Amino acid sequence: MADADGPQLPPGRRVALRGRGTTFIREMEGPSGAPTLLLLHGLGVSADLNWFRCYDALGRHYRVVAMDHRGHGRGIRSSRPFRLADCADDAAALADELGIEQFIPVGYSMGGPIAQLVWRRHPDRVAGLVLCATARSFTPRRASDRLLLTSLLGMSAAARVTPSQIRSQVMGRVLRGRMQSTPLGRWAGREVQRGDQAAILQAAWAVGSFDSRRWITDVDAPAAVVVTVHDQLVPAWRQLKMASAIPGATVHRVMADHGACVLAPQVFVPGLLDACRSISQRLPSTARS
Repeated sequence: MADADGPQLPPGRRVALRGRGTTFIREMEGPSGAPTLLLLHGLGVSADLNWFRCYDALGRHYRVVAMDHRGHGRGIRSSRPFRLADCADDAAALADELGIEQFIPVGYSMGGPIAQLVWRRHPDRVAGLVLCATARSFTPRRASDRLLLTSLLGMSAAARVTPSQIRSQVMGRVLRGRMQSTPLGRWAGREVQRGDQAAILQAAWAVGSFDSRRWITDVDAPAAVVVTVHDQLVPAWRQLKMASAIPGATVHRVMADHGACVLAPQVFVPGLLDACRSISQRLPSTARS
């Protein structure tokens, strides 16, 4: 059912991933023979909240599939601890269910590590990589930030034993204080509340612990990095170090902060399109179709 307060969105449906659980996806067919983009969203949000500003522009040129990660939005619910590697395997399993042989993972923030892991765990499925507002490592430099990171698992355990109704009420109070009281803001708040807060705390720990520096130099697929130049969450220098570590990666600078995908679409969407175009131009003709 469509959300009266929300933006116009592509068709969505639930998809069962064999032996893994059920997730929710959006799909746009795109032009005949176009490469497939698999959109991988950031921490704490749904695919729709991360990508709703980008769907139409991307769908004019590519087949687009966006999925909710486990514990986020309407993604897989599991009693197992959250692992980025499971999210990468979910992405490959979704491609299997949809009959997609090769695709271009497009990862934003947390979706960047997931996209990198899709390449590492399923290299034959990856036609190219687009990495946005993300890095090869998120290890905090300050001792206080490292202490916060180690506390997240304990906070997650506490959230697991807190009744879901209470968790929702707490999140609702937080969101009411931060979201604008507009129809779009109310929709965004509901999208955030869809997530399992315990799983999201575990996801924050997993992102903070991620480190691909030992192997990212082995990436052999065409890659493009969208750098959010004014990013206060993932500093631009981290993003640029990742780009320089990936052989042949192109850099596409966007003059905006970490929330550019939602708050600055006028600069982010053109940068994202440039990055995707740079990948599609480097694909062999068989991968393009």
